Amino acid sequence: MEREKLGSRLGFILLSAGCAIGCGNVWKFPWMCGQYGGGAFVLIYLLCLIVLGIPVMTMEFSLGRASQASPVGMYRKLERPGTKWHIQGYLSLIGNISLMAFYTVVCGWLVYYFVKFLGGTNSEIGFVKMITDPVINVKYLAVVVVVGFGILCFNLQGGLERVTKYMMIVLFVLMIVLAVHSGTLSGAKEGLKFYLVPNLSAINGSVIVGAMNQAFFTLSLGIGSMAIFGSYIGKDRSLLGESLNVVFLDTFVAVVSGLIIFPACFTFNVEVNAGPSLLFDTMASVFNNMSGGRWWGALFFLFMVFAALSTVLAVCENILACVRELTGWKRPKACLICGAGTFVLALTTALGYSAFSGFVPFAEGSAWLDLWDFIVSTNLLPLGSLVVAIFCCNRRYGWGWEKFKAEANEGKGLKVKDWMRLWFTYVIPVVIILLYIYGLATFNWK
Repeated sequence: MEREKLGSRLGFILLSAGCAIGCGNVWKFPWMCGQYGGGAFVLIYLLCLIVLGIPVMTMEFSLGRASQASPVGMYRKLERPGTKWHIQGYLSLIGNISLMAFYTVVCGWLVYYFVKFLGGTNSEIGFVKMITDPVINVKYLAVVVVVGFGILCFNLQGGLERVTKYMMIVLFVLMIVLAVHSGTLSGAKEGLKFYLVPNLSAINGSVIVGAMNQAFFTLSLGIGSMAIFGSYIGKDRSLLGESLNVVFLDTFVAVVSGLIIFPACFTFNVEVNAGPSLLFDTMASVFNNMSGGRWWGALFFLFMVFAALSTVLAVCENILACVRELTGWKRPKACLICGAGTFVLALTTALGYSAFSGFVPFAEGSAWLDLWDFIVSTNLLPLGSLVVAIFCCNRRYGWGWEKFKAEANEGKGLKVKDWMRLWFTYVIPVVIILLYIYGLATFNWK
């Protein structure tokens, strides 16, 4: 099967950024920021992006470009005979599927809110009412799956690349408009102080672990989501520079989402630690109580839909690439079967607060969404990133530093230097292991 290619460098950057940019930036980042003390969390999060996110992304891109394969095939192509690194390829596929088991449902929630605001019936919506209504959840899940896999039925350049380019450009414009508007609100000063001025006394182990997991989640690292796009590009640009471009765009969206949300929260006395409902009930209340709120709300949730859908498209492309590599299926057939499978699995989350509400995996109030998020965010993303780092830098058992560096440095742009070897080889794995163990030890199991 001939490997498809992206049509341009811009397409690669926007597509990779689109995979990274999503609910992790504009849904999860703000409520985690609110719960973990605002500016203190932002500071640690930015440090995690620099010391962990950029190196791991560079390694993932390198694995994809060197192997010219999906995650299920890239380790098998690059590993030494007799080793078992390819098992991580199958875990990557499981991670992508698990992510879509709840991400598609959250994207459906955003579509629902957008439709309600656009139609002027926004006074009728409520987060609890929505998540406990099986009809709403199943219907909008179906919309997301059909739209996502429908776009992916077309070839790579004509479908995914073209749609994501336009969607990301509109997303950036919407964000800037909304951020400027929030800056004019009466509570903007207090909101920005909470968000941007770090209270160093609020930093503890939980904040650091939360920031690391959020960095991996928002960049979709550890489950091959970035490696697949590395396999679609040529060797004219070095990969450290491309990683910096993607991380910059991703961070821009995350930071600007806070500039939109926190001034509004302090203006309308909304609790910043409201949790997952922050972007639903609380932001809906903000828009319902401001002049022209229907249209501002419609714009806000349209921006949210674009952000979430960009990740849905990118991760589903990863699933498709893995399945097609294993089966040899054409795009339309793979889209039909993978779309149906994703829909059925995501029903666990869609019905998790209604028909399947009896399933409580962790503390009281948890549901299927929390289980899927635990599998992906707490386990597969950090552990997958650990495997990537060890495989790329271990010469005896893995791919090896010299091969990784040669692939990463192919083309114009920033280069991986030998002085970085100690950091990539030892510091990153040790940091991930320590924070992973601490995260499990402090997890709210019951």
